[in-house]
Amino acid sequence: EVQLQASGGGLVQDGGSLRLSCVVSGITFDGHGIGWFRQAPGKEREGISCIDTGDNRTFYSDSVKGRFTISSDVHKSTVYLQMNSLKPEDTAVYFCAADSLPGSWWVVPGPAPRYDYEGQGTQVTVSS
Repeated sequence: EVQLQASGGGLVQDGGSLRLSCVVSGITFDGHGIGWFRQAPGKEREGISCIDTGDNRTFYSDSVKGRFTISSDVHKSTVYLQMNSLKPEDTAVYFCAADSLPGSWWVVPGPAPRYDYEGQGTQVTVSS
């Protein structure tokens, strides 16, 4: 059974930082794409980042590029999302996801596609 357990959300001020964690079970880090999408109230889901667990290539949406960094720790079966320079528009529920196919398709503009596996979310709130 695949499980994706996200944590690390919270309340932070404009310009602050948070690190999200996603503990993964049931999937090996051998080329799967693991990443994050988010959904704000009344808005469509947005794919924001993905890491190719085979070669560690990373992908980011334009909305977070330069501010967020995705990384993985194979030994801990965990994927992280370091979020810096947070803005109020980053407020959303953040979800961890996994798919057999990593790549830029995760983060194309528009509604995020459905991924093979999607975990529960963690709330991130950025106050102005």
